[in-house]
Amino acid sequence: MTTLVETLRDPERKRAIIMDGVLLIDREVASKRGLSGRFLRAGYRAVRTLAPRFTAMALEHLLPEFAPAVDPHYAKARESEDVRAYFVNHGGDIADSMLAVTDARARRAKNRAIKSIYQKLRAKAREHVIAAMPGLAELVVKHVP
Repeated sequence: MTTLVETLRDPERKRAIIMDGVLLIDREVASKRGLSGRFLRAGYRAVRTLAPRFTAMALEHLLPEFAPAVDPHYAKARESEDVRAYFVNHGGDIADSMLAVTDARARRAKNRAIKSIYQKLRAKAREHVIAAMPGLAELVVKHVP
């Protein structure tokens, strides 16, 4: 079984994962409704205004840390033979693994504006990451043989 960590060693595959990851994030942010959704969309827009390639650059930097966090979940999901269902059913655990990575990065961030925006959005982050599990499962299945 190939892992996400191994897949990222191929520069072309890594680029494709980043491109699809940006699309997934854009879709997820755009789908958010209500007051918290408006706040999330505004924060995301602010970050993208400060740095238009921020999402792609963030994924470029975070993927090497996300991969070992997601790989154990993906291995169990493959054993279950329904990766999408596994990711949805275990979304909280997967989200916690991924958010541990972003939390650590945020603590080390030097850009005050981005750090401030992350801290404001963090309260709802787990909920948003869990909501993205079907898309994350599809992305991983698509790119990790």
